[in-house]
Amino acid sequence: MDRQPTLENERLLLRPLTPGDWEGLFAVASDPAVWEQHPMHDRWREDVFADFFADALAKGGALAILDKRDEAIIGSSRFQAFADEDGGSVEIGWTFFARKYWGKGINRQVKRMMLAHAFARVARVDFRVGETNYRSRIALENIGAELTDRTELVRYDGKRVLHKIYAMTRDEFAAGLGAED
Repeated sequence: MDRQPTLENERLLLRPLTPGDWEGLFAVASDPAVWEQHPMHDRWREDVFADFFADALAKGGALAILDKRDEAIIGSSRFQAFADEDGGSVEIGWTFFARKYWGKGINRQVKRMMLAHAFARVARVDFRVGETNYRSRIALENIGAELTDRTELVRYDGKRVLHKIYAMTRDEFAAGLGAED
């Protein structure tokens, strides 16, 4: 599966993240409100975000999200954890947007493009989200992702952080978000 495609619709362009995207993406990420419900709530700090950005470049799968009206970077998302077993799966996550784009249907558009791309190759998409990141959990439920009984426990800043795993199958996408015009 191509984890760094170029995807677009009439409003948005998703393209592979590059080192040259640092300034534009950090301008978005430096807003503490973007991370207030996220388990890694200090990602607005330059030193913390620098590690996140370097990880995104190193692992591949990271996409810059641009508003085609002014070509400004408005956020980012990733395809990660690709596996061929059981019809194939990939994780979509690490998504964030500039606050001025919240509540405008941008997440739905981005996820629709990314899911359509993923389901051309895999049978299931997973989403990992911090247990107390209610904004992201609601956004996932709004696109039709289902909460599973799978979880992941990680450590961050000396604390245990529980992530809930949501999932969507190719058939669920086709019957829901993928069927929208």
